[in-house]
Amino acid sequence: MKSFNPLSKLLIVTFCLFSQIPQLVYSQALDAKIDSLLETAFSPEGPGAVFLVAKAGKPIYRKAFGKANLELNVPMAPGNVFEIGSMTKQFTAVSILMLVDQGKLRLNDEITNFIPDYPTRGKSITVHHLLTHTSGIKSFTSMKALRTIERGDLTPPELIDFFNNEPMDFDPGEEFKYNNSGYVILGHIIEILSGQSYAEFVKEHIFTKLEMNSSQYASHSQVIENRAYGYHRKDKYVNKNYVSLSLPYASGSLMSTVDDMLKWNEAIKNNTLVKEATKNKAFENYTLKNGEKINYGYGWHITTLNDAVSFEHGGSIFGFKSMGVYLPEEDIYVVGLSNCDCNSPTELARDIAELAMGN
Repeated sequence: MKSFNPLSKLLIVTFCLFSQIPQLVYSQALDAKIDSLLETAFSPEGPGAVFLVAKAGKPIYRKAFGKANLELNVPMAPGNVFEIGSMTKQFTAVSILMLVDQGKLRLNDEITNFIPDYPTRGKSITVHHLLTHTSGIKSFTSMKALRTIERGDLTPPELIDFFNNEPMDFDPGEEFKYNNSGYVILGHIIEILSGQSYAEFVKEHIFTKLEMNSSQYASHSQVIENRAYGYHRKDKYVNKNYVSLSLPYASGSLMSTVDDMLKWNEAIKNNTLVKEATKNKAFENYTLKNGEKINYGYGWHITTLNDAVSFEHGGSIFGFKSMGVYLPEEDIYVVGLSNCDCNSPTELARDIAELAMGN
């Protein structure tokens, strides 16, 4: 057997070491650029945020900034749990698509198939319209009377009764108008078809299956390990306002971490929960009746970043803001979670995604 030249072995090892230097330098440069953005945005003494950047499903940046709790002077940690607001809509949309795969509904089914007494005023309002914010139903979060119910715990039918008699904003399919009422109705449809509460359905069929062990339906009373507390900013920081979590419901009541959100994004990418053809429906840029694109699919905005396709969604709920950006062509995912509704991670997440593309 021919012996291996020690000099050759040394050259190979040396080559391998030097070949890794450019990647290491690029990684350090990216870290420094992201650090600079986030250290400017989040004071060490104020409420903070956690950001994660992943490439091909692997984290390449994961850091926390600011405080998780101002009163106890607790620093933010990468594993902190946040309310994610309207990023909940992704989970609701995919839950509906799971039921589609199970043959329990079709996207062109009218909502009266499930809620026979819903007052549609003779209009055909479909599940598709609810998913795409094109139903014309009044969004309950725009109603002045919301203050009269915001602290009450309502059942989904009671919440639907709160807005269902409001005049419609437009005929179904004629306009795009972001609408929380539509996702409340979708949550109720999930409950009707599954025989489970929305919280139970998402826990069993998504969180448990994907081992998203730090994610759940939000709770004010439950002791939640690693919870970041939420704040507002007026003249100074104040504790978040109280609102019953039965109101945001399937449009905005979930909690998660950046690590769990990466698991979620990977599951969507890899068709873990629904068939690929079904998943693709969530990322189609739908159109109105007049052919105008709405730049929205099912639970995701469909847009571009530096001419690259970008699937995005943010969230805002009392005391918290969130943002997720996925660039499928680059396989880059950026998620930012903040514990003050004064600090939006939206533009930061897009800027960081742009930096990661350039790297």
